[in-house]
Amino acid sequence: MIMQDKVIIITGATSGIGRACAEKFGKEGAVVVFTGRSKERLEEVNKSLSDMGVEHTGYIMDVSDEKENIKLIEKTIKRYGRIDILINNAGISMRALFNESDLDVFKKVMDINFYGAVYATKYALPHIIKTKGTIVGVSSINGHRGTPARSAYSASKYAMEGFFEALRTEVMNLGVHILVVSPGFTGTNIRNAALNKDGLAQGESPRDEDKMMSSEKVAESIFKGIKRKKRDIVLTSQGRLVVFLNKWIPGWMDKKVYEHMAREKDSPFK
Repeated sequence: MIMQDKVIIITGATSGIGRACAEKFGKEGAVVVFTGRSKERLEEVNKSLSDMGVEHTGYIMDVSDEKENIKLIEKTIKRYGRIDILINNAGISMRALFNESDLDVFKKVMDINFYGAVYATKYALPHIIKTKGTIVGVSSINGHRGTPARSAYSASKYAMEGFFEALRTEVMNLGVHILVVSPGFTGTNIRNAALNKDGLAQGESPRDEDKMMSSEKVAESIFKGIKRKKRDIVLTSQGRLVVFLNKWIPGWMDKKVYEHMAREKDSPFK
């Protein structure tokens, strides 16, 4: 069991991919430190991990707050003495045309998705260098192909991709493994919580969540990617096709992506 007694931090782990990772890595023997913003959901994950017999600690925190990230790393080191894996999973989406959106929406998405990953990585990195551990960035197909009405989300994921690519090269001779995972459409609550043009949660997903890849399958892919020291993982056949086509025929993809997104329920396109 390669994860036995490894200390893993997972941000945004009270639902979706993060929770699935907490349960998967806990089942594999890891010590799980996880974060979330909802006390109720945090307690649900605490109970789930306790029932599984997993050593764990959950913290309520805002990943976009640099000081809270410092405290997270300090508390983890004080309690467990080491950090082997950091999974930067916390994220939020948005759904609104840029021309109609309040710029506070753009900033909030960037602060959580991009700076949240930067802060956690900054303060965990010295400890991960010591353990020659792994840093994971949970990106998106939107980190390879921008999507209309998700401009802030796409920008945050492109920024994450660039950040981790640069960092990977900096630490490649220090024994640190960096994995960037790009899920396609995954059945989580991220679309329900996506911000509208005014910064409010849209409340209802415009897609059929039951037909998407499950969070558990994404967690399994992340586990295998760490085990095999993969560099990048692009998930779902549709996601891989989008990345490929966008590289070679981007103009055609502009039209197809627009048409696809315009068919969404309550699409913001007039």
